[in-house]
Amino acid sequence: MIEIGRGSVNKMSARLDASNVEYAFRLGESEIPVNPLIGKTVRLEYLGAIHCSHCGRRTKTSFSQGYCYPCMQKLAQCDICIMSPEKCHHEHGTCRDPSWGQQFCMTDHVVYLANSSGVKVGITRATQLPTRWLDQGASQALPIVRVATRQQSGFVEDLFRSQVADRTNWRALLKGDAPSVDLSAIRQQLFESCAEGLTALQTRFGLQAIQLLHDVEPIQIRYPVEAYPTKIVSFNLDKDPIAEGTLLGVKGQYLIFDTGVINIRKYTAYQLAVHQ
Repeated sequence: MIEIGRGSVNKMSARLDASNVEYAFRLGESEIPVNPLIGKTVRLEYLGAIHCSHCGRRTKTSFSQGYCYPCMQKLAQCDICIMSPEKCHHEHGTCRDPSWGQQFCMTDHVVYLANSSGVKVGITRATQLPTRWLDQGASQALPIVRVATRQQSGFVEDLFRSQVADRTNWRALLKGDAPSVDLSAIRQQLFESCAEGLTALQTRFGLQAIQLLHDVEPIQIRYPVEAYPTKIVSFNLDKDPIAEGTLLGVKGQYLIFDTGVINIRKYTAYQLAVHQ
């Protein structure tokens, strides 16, 4: 086999071309298109080193998807409020990095519905659409609320998840596309069932801060998958440094081989070589 790239791996880049997703490996500063590799034998080789995505320090374990332990403990992007935005403490002056928080959290966010392994509610920065949906393997997606800060998106998501799930079943995701649903109808049901809570948030933060998106249309997304596995077997590069097989497709951040599946994002900051 021929080595076609090596370096510190990041999550695959994904872009929407019409309704179709185009992927590329990101290894260091280089990108390698993935779609042309589908149907061919591909080998991923873990080279035995992990270097922190922030400081470059060599680390035995990757924390918070790509960081060494000291960076995980001190960086704002690894704080508890990233996973639980409603716990944002920026206004109290205790943010780990107020300038980072100002740039990434005190900016417009979107609360959305996505259908990946079933309907879920999620949040992301407005600038991260549609990338967030592609990373999650959503076959349908719909923005439903636009808010002024990440914390506000957490409050709205917390309100909606009393009615809709906020997790993706990754095994179901890799067994095929979820049955199509009417996301517009679900949006309306959420607005009606959560009307009191939404009004309270608008009263607290203002109508301009919490904007309900009544008229946006759902989008459909198609992934480059020739066949889905009947049985889900995961590669683990920490136990076996080689993941190899015929590449059947890509969905979310998962490569689907005839021999198993691998979540590329899980191995952020690992030194990998890709062979064809």
